[in-house]
Amino acid sequence: MNIQQLKQQFTSKFGESKHKEHVFHAPGRVNLIGEHIDYNGGYVLPAALEFGTTLIIRERDDHQISFTSTNLPYTTEIKVKEIGKEKTGEWVDYAVGVMVELKKSASAVKKGYDLFYHGEIPNGAGLSSSASIEVVTAYALLTMEGNEMDSVQISLLSQKAENEYVGVNCGIMDQFAVANGKKDHAILLMCDTLEYKHVPFNTGSYKLIIANTNKRRGLVDSAYNERRKQCEDAVKALKEEVPALTYLAQLKPDQFEVLQAHILDETVRRRAQHVVEENHRVLDSVEALKNNDLEKFGKLMNASHESLRFLYEVSCEELDVMVEESQRIQGTLGSRMTGAGFGGCTVSLVHEDAVETFIEQVGKNYHLRTGLKGEFYVCSTGDGVKELKEEN
Repeated sequence: MNIQQLKQQFTSKFGESKHKEHVFHAPGRVNLIGEHIDYNGGYVLPAALEFGTTLIIRERDDHQISFTSTNLPYTTEIKVKEIGKEKTGEWVDYAVGVMVELKKSASAVKKGYDLFYHGEIPNGAGLSSSASIEVVTAYALLTMEGNEMDSVQISLLSQKAENEYVGVNCGIMDQFAVANGKKDHAILLMCDTLEYKHVPFNTGSYKLIIANTNKRRGLVDSAYNERRKQCEDAVKALKEEVPALTYLAQLKPDQFEVLQAHILDETVRRRAQHVVEENHRVLDSVEALKNNDLEKFGKLMNASHESLRFLYEVSCEELDVMVEESQRIQGTLGSRMTGAGFGGCTVSLVHEDAVETFIEQVGKNYHLRTGLKGEFYVCSTGDGVKELKEEN
């Protein structure tokens, strides 16, 4: 759906007004490598996508804020003075949570608005539809109210909204990638310090293919909290040997090799091994990209999936089947699950000549083996949140 069509839908929903409509866009994100590292104080390598969430927003004169979406049926209207008074359990909580945090940061919403969201990101696929809603809402409201905040602050505020208002204990990676993305680049982000740099992602004749397993991610919240605790337990077990240790990702693989015997619980040890090795894979991946060694990058993607499957145990049958079938295609350099796990998406690096074969064969075999129909997106990396000044 293009901007003009969305504006027509907006007008038919909210009517005409003397106030001008403004259009903002925040991307989804894919994590290329570095899974379950953000809360372990290490490096991740996400990239913003070209598709995401479009928000059309228009001021109104009655101090009411109205929310509607093309994707989900739930709509609501609240008074400005009652922002955050009660949670709904619906998608609007992501946007309202941002408004609550804006108020705390002295950038409170003072006017009424109509907000009209159109998402191109499949819900529950692990491509950060929630972070996209949060970041586009924050950026749009700051712009409309004439307040300034840099993109790093916007990502932190959006993360806080999800942690404290929505109640999901997510790390910073999703919101950071959505707010700070750059076309044809990935972001090397140090999650502990928020130091980051844009890394050129020149894939030449290779394309990123995101495959949605259409397995809804059912166990994510409980497993996520359990994995976080196991990582904290591992740090506690190693503190006696390394008193300065605060995060697992501070360890290098050779250090961990020596220290791992001090983690008595075998499961906790495996979780820690994944974190230490995955963090190292991210840095190796950046070197591979700098050297245009896409074959090495692909091998690191494959190794990441194996680790997530067997050491961190956050994969599932559907993700494993999608990865196995993807790796069978001649022209696939690498494939792995992306996101929190237990469903959602895989990301693969595939030669452009093999894209049609990939979609046809992987789709067919995935359906035969799981009974589910996968969806495939051939995509490029895109920019972070911005206002769309001109109609597309």
